[in-house]
Amino acid sequence: MRILVTGARGFVGKNLCQALKNIRDGKDRTRSIVIDDVFEYDIDTPEEYLQNYCDNADFVFNLAGINRPKDNSEFMQGNFGFADKLLSCLERAENKCPVMISSSIQATLIGRYGESDYGKSKLAGEELLFEYGKKTGARVLVYRFPNLFGKWCRPNYNSAVATFCNNIANDLPIQVNDRSVLLELLYIDDLVDEMLNALEGKETRCNYDGLNPVLDNNGRYCVATVTHKVTLGEIVDLLYTFRDQPNNLVVPEIPNGSFAKKLYSTYLSYLPKEKVSFPLKMNVDQRGSFTELIKSQKCGQVSINISKPGITKGQHWHNTKWEIFIVVSGKGLIQMRKIGSDEVLNFEISGEKIEAVHMLPGYTHNIINLSETEDLVTVMWANESFDPNHPDTFFETV
Repeated sequence: MRILVTGARGFVGKNLCQALKNIRDGKDRTRSIVIDDVFEYDIDTPEEYLQNYCDNADFVFNLAGINRPKDNSEFMQGNFGFADKLLSCLERAENKCPVMISSSIQATLIGRYGESDYGKSKLAGEELLFEYGKKTGARVLVYRFPNLFGKWCRPNYNSAVATFCNNIANDLPIQVNDRSVLLELLYIDDLVDEMLNALEGKETRCNYDGLNPVLDNNGRYCVATVTHKVTLGEIVDLLYTFRDQPNNLVVPEIPNGSFAKKLYSTYLSYLPKEKVSFPLKMNVDQRGSFTELIKSQKCGQVSINISKPGITKGQHWHNTKWEIFIVVSGKGLIQMRKIGSDEVLNFEISGEKIEAVHMLPGYTHNIINLSETEDLVTVMWANESFDPNHPDTFFETV
């Protein structure tokens, strides 16, 4: 299958093209489709290439368009005009392959979108494609996008999320006039996933009730169903939380599929080089070092412990706190003894055979570096972050 993507270097186009190339090159084997070539067309591609691409394409994603013209009259030329040129090329080639077009919720011309020149140009492009489908019998897919966000989105252009991510990541000011403004947001990976479904003939169809899509297997339109409704205030608050993570080490809750998880990935993509790495506080003494890596609000913390040759660390127990020790380098011995008992449990551990050992509540425990020359490196997870006011840690030798 040969895929034509217009607007290939735009935000959506770039993400889609990379996904298509991953499938083409065998890097993504989660899809059943076989892609032989990806034709990338953008504003500075020689115009004569378009006809050749249309001659050979098996599927067309038309993502080309104008968002921020110098004059509003350019909306119609950039959106409707290019769609007309593209469809004319397909007709000349007698190519009835499926065609997808990226429209906008503004094409409803409802409410605040009623006088939108951008919306009018997108609506004209939609109707043009529907007529083309009737005339040629080609399968046509019209997607009305809400606000989009994700990696590679251009800041200070037409995405508040991209601007906020970029500015907060780079310590630049942001402006929020009304924190209560509600946005419907579609994450780029969710959109690309839906577009790949469409490529496989499994698009999600819908009709519209005002601004709201209503799922319908025979619907006129198509839709990416996973969106998030979030206020500007919520977005900004999350972003400042992400910014502070290198200082307090606390990772906020990012459940699978949540807006927070997707926003965090987006935010990280805007970090400048000097913030990609950040220092950690190493607590160093003659025995080695102990360094906290990550803390979470509900799932404890992860630390790295380094013990010098022959050193014993630990010799304490907890009432409720429990830990997992994982030796990743060196050779050691973990000992545990239940409080009030004389029985000692011994576990020999080594970086050559990585395994996890529970530190049980109510058991005093230690970890001994058995090597005479090599440091013992241990990843330690605790079910709660250390609280100096309630340390739940009591000295007792094993």
